[in-house]
Amino acid sequence: MSTPSESKWKRFFPPAGWLAAYRREWLPSDAVAGVTLAAYAIPVSLAYAALAGLPPQIGVYGYMLGGIGYALLGSSRQLAIGPTSAISLMIASTVGALASGDAARYAQIASLAAFAVAVLCFIAWLFKLSVLVRLVSDSILVGFKAGAGLTIIMSQLPSLLGVAGGGHNFFDRAIELTGQLGQIDPLVLAIGTVALLLLLVGERLLPGKPVGITVVALAIMLATLLGLPTMGVPVTGKIPQGLPALGWPTFGLLQLDDLFPLAAGCVLLAYIEGVSAARGFAAKHGYPLDVRQELLGLGTANLAASFGHGYPVAGGLSQSAVNDSAGARTQLALVICSMTLGLCLLYFTALLTNLPKAVLAAIVFAAVYRLVDVRKLLRMWQVSRIDFYAAAIALVSVLLLGILQGVLLASIASIVLLLARASRPNVAFLGRLPGGRYSDRARHVDVEPLVGVIAFRPEASLLYINAETILDTVLMALRTAPDMRLVVCDLSASPYMDLAGARMLHDLHDELTSRQIAFCIVGAHAQLRDLLLAEGLAEKTDSGHWLRSLDSVLGDDQANTTQRTS
Repeated sequence: MSTPSESKWKRFFPPAGWLAAYRREWLPSDAVAGVTLAAYAIPVSLAYAALAGLPPQIGVYGYMLGGIGYALLGSSRQLAIGPTSAISLMIASTVGALASGDAARYAQIASLAAFAVAVLCFIAWLFKLSVLVRLVSDSILVGFKAGAGLTIIMSQLPSLLGVAGGGHNFFDRAIELTGQLGQIDPLVLAIGTVALLLLLVGERLLPGKPVGITVVALAIMLATLLGLPTMGVPVTGKIPQGLPALGWPTFGLLQLDDLFPLAAGCVLLAYIEGVSAARGFAAKHGYPLDVRQELLGLGTANLAASFGHGYPVAGGLSQSAVNDSAGARTQLALVICSMTLGLCLLYFTALLTNLPKAVLAAIVFAAVYRLVDVRKLLRMWQVSRIDFYAAAIALVSVLLLGILQGVLLASIASIVLLLARASRPNVAFLGRLPGGRYSDRARHVDVEPLVGVIAFRPEASLLYINAETILDTVLMALRTAPDMRLVVCDLSASPYMDLAGARMLHDLHDELTSRQIAFCIVGAHAQLRDLLLAEGLAEKTDSGHWLRSLDSVLGDDQANTTQRTS
């Protein structure tokens, strides 16, 4: 049995745990998964690097070094780390303005962004800030992904059509593209269309298999045999051979206020997407996932990528699904993937020279079209309009403002909507059901109203943002219900109360006293009772009722009423 210090060490450094428990029969599965993931990563990393506006080898560096970094401190056994579409577009839309047209400075800023992402991840881990990502709701994420998917697709259409493109956001690009439709290159369009069809058909018939590398190989063969570069078809060109030169990123390129929003946006995107994917695989394979530890894994992955002059990386669902379906049992699959990519960089980069850029655009298109989840948006419209509006805010923000500003605005919108929901809690006015139970009169037609009594149950914590709403709701009910002798506040559905909530109960008591109506509180939990006592409500209400149930208090009231009338 391990000691507490050993358990803590294994939690901080996951390889100490999974390497000690590693079984020899897992090695073939991890090896196959690693090679398969590398075959998937090569075309995708080249395409995402092009999307980010960086040399193609930078994407491979990110996969290779990011995977090693995550394997050191990440807790998911199947999560695959590398460049993602959303982060690539965020880099392209943000770094270009900061680099002022200097290609070398552009690459340095992208690498510095990866370093800043690592620093923010380590700070978030240190201060246990993993809870902050919960402020971004699923509905916001659906809208953001849809906006990102549409923006990325629009950014790749010029490469698929063989035109110059242009523009700064989705609508600018659409206008520019419309004006260039007469300049479409039929040969480039044919190459991109065939590649896209092969990718989509392959994805349908061979799910989880690295179809992309086969399409890339076929495209290179045809481009070489037919001499497509000499016909004006844009190709990748020569990719530098060899491993990346390791070193610190170049500091002092940007002011903190320029760098922080980019890094914060990348952290938010990377962590949410990575943890979401990792949770799914942890549940599938029955092992615990440490969401706080994921900050360390993500931070180490980006630190390693920055040392290799890469740009920010993250865990993505698509590459992780490839890793999982290929049989990955542990993080060793990422290490084997990185070794495979290293061998490719050393010996096979010359083979990629004639890869048509239209094929890379098709790879991006095939990878991101699923981000636009129309079914989920329609479902939200049918089930919850407020969730749909939240998704719509995120979608439109990304389309109008771009990825970085869109994700930051969507995060703010998520918090605002959270506060808006909390400010309008449901206040259930209770009646008696057949059989003696009490329930919300608005939800049951057979509820018997309480004679001379209003019993209400706030179905939320009593906080400064909703206290006034609850008070107004109760007073409105009083105005429509004359001849009341008792008002009962049932706090059984309120897990927390702040000072404003306690003050609201004071104000309600004072208002009821002026109308000669009794007031009592029931069903209060321990923390609520402590606050009620500290705020002096024991002097205004019977604290003996606080622990009692609504049924017992109403039973006593009925008995007293009967006794008085008799």
